[in-house]
Amino acid sequence: MPVRIKKLIGTLIIIMFLVVYCLAVMVLAVNILPDANAWIQTIFYMFFGLLWVVPVGALITWMQRPPEGANG
Repeated sequence: MPVRIKKLIGTLIIIMFLVVYCLAVMVLAVNILPDANAWIQTIFYMFFGLLWVVPVGALITWMQRPPEGANG
């Protein structure tokens, strides 16, 4: 698959993933954190605020990989 097509597909997947991820984390926070103290809330938001980087980073690595069989 050409890199340009992979980048287009990857970009669309990243946008959809981030929208769903943000909504899911907001729902989770509303259900878990209403009575939590500030330290628990900080840890929660730091963890989930950085967790999205793992799948998106893997997707970006896939997007940048040259097509199989390409010399380069």
